[in-house]
Amino acid sequence: MTARALTALFDEYDTAAGVVDQLEAAGIPHDDISIIANRAGPAPVPSRPSDDAGPEAADPVDAAGTGATVGTVLGGGVGLLAGLGLLAIPGLGPVVAAGWLVAAAAGAGVGAAAGGLIGGLTGAGLSEGEAETYAEGVRRGGTLVTVRADETRAGQVLAILDRAGSIDLDARAEGWRSQGWTGGTIGASARQTAGSTGS
Repeated sequence: MTARALTALFDEYDTAAGVVDQLEAAGIPHDDISIIANRAGPAPVPSRPSDDAGPEAADPVDAAGTGATVGTVLGGGVGLLAGLGLLAIPGLGPVVAAGWLVAAAAGAGVGAAAGGLIGGLTGAGLSEGEAETYAEGVRRGGTLVTVRADETRAGQVLAILDRAGSIDLDARAEGWRSQGWTGGTIGASARQTAGSTGS
């Protein structure tokens, strides 16, 4: 069955984490949910390993070495949020992230001008303009929740995202443009018409 990528941007990480909990409680498998948050401010970083561990072990953006600890601090003990990790995404820098979109965003666009999150989102079926706008939202401190859902679950997912107070990305992008941003465009129904991601 074909799945759609449904996306929403939130100003507050805690709100987005609550949405992830609601989606999982509604029966959406955590394998179909992704969360990517810009942690430009002070982010909880696990204690630095001993200096004998080598430079790779001391890198705070090493997702493999920090996932469980960061998940415990930011998320909860179970589900998607338990897998949160710090990693570097091309075009954004260090973020807190978990879920299916993370691998695509961390690996997509390496060496490409578009950057990793844009490549991951376009690979999930969003237009380049939509992807660029969502990536700008994350760059500016927002938290992105992206869900793969088939047509039978799409309405339920959209209701949860809307009820939680996802931002009006069209209005936000217009504000950015008034400040000189010249990036992507997004239509009012973009979340509901996001492209397919074969499943």
